[in-house]
Amino acid sequence: MNKLICSLLVLGAVSTQAQAKDILDKLTVAEGFKVSLFSDDVENAREIAVSDKGMVYVGSMRAGNLYALIDNNKDGVSDEKILLATGLNLPTGVAYKDGDLYVSEVSRIIRFKDIDNNLESPKFEVVFDQFPSDTHHGWKVLGFSPTGELVIPVGVPCNVCAEDDRYGRIFSLNLVTKKLTTIAQGVRNSVGFDFQPGTDTFWFSDNGRDMMGDDIPPCEINKVNYQGEHFGFPYVHAGSILDPEFGQGKKVSDYTPPALSLGAHVAPLGIHFYRADQFPKAYRQQLFVAEHGSWNRSKKAGYKVALATIDQGKVVDYTPFLTGFMQNEETFGRPVAFAELQDGSLLISDDYAGAIYRVTYDQAR
Repeated sequence: MNKLICSLLVLGAVSTQAQAKDILDKLTVAEGFKVSLFSDDVENAREIAVSDKGMVYVGSMRAGNLYALIDNNKDGVSDEKILLATGLNLPTGVAYKDGDLYVSEVSRIIRFKDIDNNLESPKFEVVFDQFPSDTHHGWKVLGFSPTGELVIPVGVPCNVCAEDDRYGRIFSLNLVTKKLTTIAQGVRNSVGFDFQPGTDTFWFSDNGRDMMGDDIPPCEINKVNYQGEHFGFPYVHAGSILDPEFGQGKKVSDYTPPALSLGAHVAPLGIHFYRADQFPKAYRQQLFVAEHGSWNRSKKAGYKVALATIDQGKVVDYTPFLTGFMQNEETFGRPVAFAELQDGSLLISDDYAGAIYRVTYDQAR
């Protein structure tokens, strides 16, 4: 049984604070914006969820922890951290709906009911426990569809392989019937998705396979046009590259190409359509992408947050937004996921620095 703990902790060991503050000084954000630290002490911070009361929940993947961060004096900085659970199995994903917090583990989804009112004695129940137990690409992000189903990607347990239909897909889970429906297939490892405001079109990131060289295949941002659409893995990569092992006899035209091909190995994780109105009009309802960064490239790539501008369902521009996580081949941070606070500021998690940044815009400009 997973052990639950609830305790109030003082934020930040000195070394962690110093590291996060040093990284903050290295970051460069788009003109007119400011980046600050919301929290500098969340080990291996991954997905973020914000409750109706403004509580910030964070999955701490390899640490196996779940945290609540509270900004008691509403100054844009968390001043209280609560450890809600420990001993969880790669709890990457968190999603909040109707007062309840949903958390992903490798093989199951758990739920903390009425979480904001039970921070001192949190208890969970198992919602679904029929996912594979493989830890390779087994961590999962979570989110809710406009129709109220829980969306859950399931990566493949390998670099490249042809597995059964439990893997390489993005599912939606009906929480009443427990029925899984395939939203997309041919997906190697998606660690981020969102529904486009206004159209409810489903977009997701996908990490390209390794060991084909520095510059191929591209990582991907994809758009789903119909339920069950196939995006090529493991046969075709990025809509145009036949896999040297699994592509024999396949046609690239049988699979959907990306909406946007990124650099190879940049590892896009969280993606997020900005819905608030604090940012300028050019950023509203546009797609932020967290490029976590390469690990198997002779020269590092990624390590930034970028903005994909979308017009009529097509990506028409892709520009850096927050940079400086890697400089001169030295890694200082790795962006992961996004969430919006109630004031319209944007939170960005960093699992390398153990930090959560807050991006604001100077509306007086």
